Amino acid sequence: MFSIAGVPFESPFALAPLAGYSDLPFRLLCRRYGAGLVFSEMISCHGLVYRQKKTLQMLASCSDEKPVAFQLFGADPVMMGEAAAILNEFSPTFIDINMGCPVRKVTRRGAGSALMKDITLAGKILSAVIANAKVPVTVKTRAGIDSQNLTAPEFARMSEATGAAAITIHGRTWAQGFSGKADWNIVRAVKKIVNIPVIGNGDVETYDQGLSRIEETGCNGIMIGRAALGNPWVFQKKGRPEHLEYILPAVKQHLQLMEEHLDTNRVLAYIRNHTGRYFREFSGSSRIRKSIHDCGSFQILQDLINSLN
Repeated sequence: MFSIAGVPFESPFALAPLAGYSDLPFRLLCRRYGAGLVFSEMISCHGLVYRQKKTLQMLASCSDEKPVAFQLFGADPVMMGEAAAILNEFSPTFIDINMGCPVRKVTRRGAGSALMKDITLAGKILSAVIANAKVPVTVKTRAGIDSQNLTAPEFARMSEATGAAAITIHGRTWAQGFSGKADWNIVRAVKKIVNIPVIGNGDVETYDQGLSRIEETGCNGIMIGRAALGNPWVFQKKGRPEHLEYILPAVKQHLQLMEEHLDTNRVLAYIRNHTGRYFREFSGSSRIRKSIHDCGSFQILQDLINSLN
């Protein structure tokens, strides 16, 4: 097992900061199913500094999910520093800085992957966050800008020298977005040149696959994103059950957590989306998914799931 800044993890597997998915209920579920560390979805530094309601709602947390990292994004060192100071009020275990999101609405403002083009600015942002944070600060980035500019090693050196407690490397470049394949050679290259923990990310779909990546690259941990949707068993060696009767308990747990922590009527479409992802690859799953997406209320959805016993 590994640790970051003296904080130990029960498992080397972490839940990625999935925009639109990694809320408190899902993080809690993944912790219950074996994730050693969970990350919040990206939090805008501007939304935090201006204390926008929707942004503050994203900071819902509780002791049961710890260790948890809240992930910040932005391109202004001053604003990022102020946002980090505000995050202290919410007691995360770590503050993570997103320097790898390739989505245009993030990069056009100079944040996310765009910071890989300006390592000096990235360093200033990291310094500002560290100066204001009361917890260890980590960084998540990508292999590079494109296949001709694999800047992750340089970025990792800068992050370590500036004071980052750990770094996550997604094996795709900014140019790749979410297409193509992740290059785990770059994860291995980064691990060889820094002393801080390195978490690898990209295309890991099973527990055993993750262990193989750790062995191949020497990285300390594995971050799993899309493969965890509808599949919290990805954090366990036994993997996703093949039969409906063994899938339903997780679905019911997730619905219960969402009922406890969300305004279920306001985010019903989101809840249906999450729930539908559990039902695939077995007889009758397409019919169940259609029934889920036809549910007009949270209670009707709960009744439907309970009727599947």
